[in-house]
Amino acid sequence: MDTSTFSNLSIDEAKLPDIEQLDWQSLSPKYMPVNLRINLISTLLLTVIWSALLFQPFWPINQAIESILLWIGGGLTALGLLFSVHGRFADPCKAYALREHDLSYRSGLFFRKSITQPILRIQHIELKRGPIERRVGLATLQVFSAGGVMHTFEIPGLPLSTAKSLRQFILQHKDTRNHG
Repeated sequence: MDTSTFSNLSIDEAKLPDIEQLDWQSLSPKYMPVNLRINLISTLLLTVIWSALLFQPFWPINQAIESILLWIGGGLTALGLLFSVHGRFADPCKAYALREHDLSYRSGLFFRKSITQPILRIQHIELKRGPIERRVGLATLQVFSAGGVMHTFEIPGLPLSTAKSLRQFILQHKDTRNHG
């Protein structure tokens, strides 16, 4: 093994690129209102089911259990509303950035998280669309890296054409880098 060409020099931290300086792309403007509606409808549905069980006329509920059910139902409703409000402010923080050699995703309102995956390390990339996403023309891009069963990260709320373009770019870029 020829070690004369091996180099492992130290890097000045001041010269490292700032991840906040990436060209971050926002998610589709359709994503935030759809996500808020889903959260609110889910909360309303849970509240209606809880109310129907609590106030049903078919079997009597003793006072102690009724009190517990009131607290549980109120807590679930409050938690659902809290998740809806959190989502309303957290969704605009989500963004992605595509560069020549990597794909990045950031999210988080209180606890911010940025993930960068080198394109050559992407094992598999999947386009996922549920019924609501199909209806509004959105898609979720799931990125899988080598060695993991679950996806490394996913980028929700992409317009379908953007998600397809990103997927195609990554697949072509991987192919040309691997095969010439």
